[in-house]
Amino acid sequence: MDETRRDRDIEGRAHNARPRDGLGRPLPYGTAGVERQPEGVVRTPEETVREAQRLLDAGMPFHAHEVFEDAWKSGPDAERELWRGLAQLAVGLTHAARGNTTGGARLLRRGAAALAEFAASGGAGECGGTPVVTAYGIGIGPLTGWATDLAARVEDAGAPVVDAAAEAPRLRADS
Repeated sequence: MDETRRDRDIEGRAHNARPRDGLGRPLPYGTAGVERQPEGVVRTPEETVREAQRLLDAGMPFHAHEVFEDAWKSGPDAERELWRGLAQLAVGLTHAARGNTTGGARLLRRGAAALAEFAASGGAGECGGTPVVTAYGIGIGPLTGWATDLAARVEDAGAPVVDAAAEAPRLRADS
């Protein structure tokens, strides 16, 4: 098989069909990889959170990012920052688990900022003036704290590569 070809869908758009590992890294054609998330799936917010948490817990944050990306693209504009922020947290964890400390920390902080922006726009409830939980039970405060803490830890010189499953955040504030 030609390793340099670009896979295309039936409309001619680029679509990478190479197998991937659990962290989304491309593997050689013909290698058994992790089943990819189907693209363009419209889920309810509850289904999105449940599927993304399952993937995060399995140490597959790249795949969780794809679930959040679907919600980001198909959801209402008012929730765009929520799903974009969660996707960035998942990609940040992916990079940290791949050993890319700079990119991981940057994306974790960017995701935390997007979540804070969503909360500040009225997308989450408050507790003592601090945005805490969305209508879907997503804990904005705990997630931004997790992301900020993990970003600092991965940037620490000599820090070990992150274990994605062990570092998986809890999305719902009640879990």
